[in-house]
Amino acid sequence: MRFFDSGLTASAQDGTGKMGDLAAQSDTQEKGKPTVQNEAEAGSRASIMSQRKTPRSVKIATWAVRACFAFVFVVSVQCALGFALTPEAYMGAYELSGVPGRVGIQGIGIAFLMWNCTYPLVIWRPDRHRALAGVVLAQQVVGLIGESAIRATLPAGHSLLASSIDLFITFDTLGLVLMGASWTTLILCGRS
Repeated sequence: MRFFDSGLTASAQDGTGKMGDLAAQSDTQEKGKPTVQNEAEAGSRASIMSQRKTPRSVKIATWAVRACFAFVFVVSVQCALGFALTPEAYMGAYELSGVPGRVGIQGIGIAFLMWNCTYPLVIWRPDRHRALAGVVLAQQVVGLIGESAIRATLPAGHSLLASSIDLFITFDTLGLVLMGASWTTLILCGRS
């Protein structure tokens, strides 16, 4: 708009009506002053170029993070829903019975669902949700340490309960290794 106004003003003052020559002069004067439109276009071009030039290793590492976090998420949510919706199927493995046992297992299922609320954003955009990925990994470590401590203090004679806890320890160890390794790989690929 500024360019158009200066051309008309110069043309009107000159009285010749030669818009092309005066417009060219005005264009020369404006070259040193970037316009907002050009800055926005340059910014969008730069972001497009950076998206196009993402190294292949970063793209592969990003998909590996998504796959590993999604695997842990899906298995955890499946377990959580099982505990919350059909607690009777799991009560025996934890030596629980009756209403308190049912409610206890359902509570664990709800806690698992809450725990898993952090995963979807990391799965969707790991590059944007780095801090949240750190939270997910920290949650995994806390779960693994807690389960291991419970297992270590479990007295003898509770083999079914021990094997149920061992299953969680095994899954959380596998999940931590998969998510931690894929996340570390993504960070290292992004730095190179």
